[in-house]
Amino acid sequence: MAERERLEEGADQFIDKVVFVNRVAKVVKGGKRFRFSALTVVGNGNGKVGHGIGKAREVSVSIRKGVEVAKKAMVDVPIVGGTIPHAVIGISGAGRVLLKPAPTGTGIIAGNAVRAVMEAAGIHNVVAKTLGSRNHHNVIQATFDALARLETVEQVSQKRGIELNARA
Repeated sequence: MAERERLEEGADQFIDKVVFVNRVAKVVKGGKRFRFSALTVVGNGNGKVGHGIGKAREVSVSIRKGVEVAKKAMVDVPIVGGTIPHAVIGISGAGRVLLKPAPTGTGIIAGNAVRAVMEAAGIHNVVAKTLGSRNHHNVIQATFDALARLETVEQVSQKRGIELNARA
C-alpha cells in the first residue's frame, strides 16, 4: 500500500493512504478499455480523517481524485491518550467493524483497511476486528460509522447535564 505525505498551502501536513485500486474492463469492438477506481484515506495524524473514491483511466489520476474527495469529507475523531475513548461497533451494509481501546504499546492490531484509517487519524493503540463483509468499501464505511459514534467523557457529561467533578 502506498503512503505519501504532502505539504499543503496552509502548512497542514496530510497522510495519504491508498487502500485499494480496482481495475474494470469494458469490452468494445477494438478490444478492452480499462478504467481504475482508487479507495483512499487522508488524515492529519491528529484526529481528522476522511475517505474517498476516485475514478479515472489512469491509476495516478484516480488516486489524486480520491485524495481530493477524502479531503472534503474529513471528520473529527476523539482521541484519548493515543487510543479511542471506548469500545464501539460500526455498521455499513453487511460489514461490521469492532473497535476496542488498547493500552499504550499495543499498536494497531487491525486489517489493512482499518489500519489505514487509524494511522491517518493518529490513533496509535487500538484493537479492531472486521465482522461480516470483507469488502474494502464496506469496511472503511463501517470504520467511519464506528468513529462517528465515539464520545468523550466530557461530551457525555455535557449531554446528560452532569458535572465531571461530581463523579465518585
